[in-house]
Amino acid sequence: MSAASDTLANELRAVCGERLALHVSGADEITAEVASADLLAIVQLLRDAPTLQFAMLIDVAGVDYLDFGRTEWQAEQATGTGFSRGVDCSAVHPLRGDRRYAVAYQLLSLTHNRRLRLRAWCEQGEDPAVDSVTGIWASAAWFEREAYDLFGILFRGHPDLRRLLTDYGFIGHPFRKDFPLIGNVEVRYDPALKRVVYEPVSIESRTLVPRVIRHDNRYDPALLGRSGGG
Repeated sequence: MSAASDTLANELRAVCGERLALHVSGADEITAEVASADLLAIVQLLRDAPTLQFAMLIDVAGVDYLDFGRTEWQAEQATGTGFSRGVDCSAVHPLRGDRRYAVAYQLLSLTHNRRLRLRAWCEQGEDPAVDSVTGIWASAAWFEREAYDLFGILFRGHPDLRRLLTDYGFIGHPFRKDFPLIGNVEVRYDPALKRVVYEPVSIESRTLVPRVIRHDNRYDPALLGRSGGG
């Protein structure tokens, strides 16, 4: 950890105490995790504390951690760490538990010229939910609508939580990991009805991620040894 990151980490602990779990990435960037119950109190401190002053909210994004930490690829000798899979979730996300959805906030302090990533884990239930931070940063209104539309995350206290990017009558949330890549419905113009109609999708679903890495005979060592030479 660099001196700047170490200073920021100490100031975060001094202001927020144990309500924040800090993680430093390989790029020497600090990510702070907070429980949903403490979110509003913590963001108020992050904005107003003189040593922090994260007055600008750059972005808010939903995250779906479905299948995170599970081995997706089966290689010749399958391991739990290959291809960045099978990671230790408790070490990377100490407050996650068995929660699936999170909201990531990108913060900037113009006064101190430094950035912070804040992650809040959504409360579980029929719909993931977390408090809206529009009362702290007005710019969150647009970002939270986007996260609601794409991930189905509810933001309690949002002044106008409506879909933002998908069409009228759209069913589902397209950025969820279990949303089908081909979608659920397709649209076409019906000349007889003289309007656009929705129909079940006619594209056949297929798996795009290979599950097994197979040998390619073109790269067999025996064959490669015969190539070349005069």
